[in-house]
Amino acid sequence: MSTTNPTPHCPDPAHEPGAPPATEVHEHVERHKDGTVRGRGPMLGTVPQGYWEWFRLDGTMMRSGTLRDGEQVGEWTTYDRQGVPYKTTDKGGSDS
Repeated sequence: MSTTNPTPHCPDPAHEPGAPPATEVHEHVERHKDGTVRGRGPMLGTVPQGYWEWFRLDGTMMRSGTLRDGEQVGEWTTYDRQGVPYKTTDKGGSDS
């Protein structure tokens, strides 16, 4: 996983049968190859939108923050290997 851009790869909805319309918000779960949760958060169509959480293979939280139109905004928190917050980064913009 890239530490600079935790935005999940999302296929073009025209190529994914049954994909929600671009105006519908739905919960999305991104998975590691072993099936554990890599990231989760809301999507507006195929674009990450809102509060997201990212996890390591062992299940501990790695990073959390807000995405607007697929871009990181506001305050993002990075967690140590025990899941304890250790760094906060302001990505600019407004997270509201």
